[in-house]
Amino acid sequence: MTSVPPPALPESLRRIQFRLWQISMSALTVGLTGYLYFLHPAAGITAAFLAKHILVAILQCGLDKE
Repeated sequence: MTSVPPPALPESLRRIQFRLWQISMSALTVGLTGYLYFLHPAAGITAAFLAKHILVAILQCGLDKE
């Protein structure tokens, strides 16, 4: 028996899912950075240096979708 793949999502729904992914990953990055500040200031500063690069990468990923 062969299985039929599910129908493709409409473009607008895929765009909404991608925007929700961007928002959730950005919130996760900022939340984790804040948590590391809570644990130790040095860990928070290090996380902030990394987080700015992650947030720019998430933004850049979304600019290519337009």
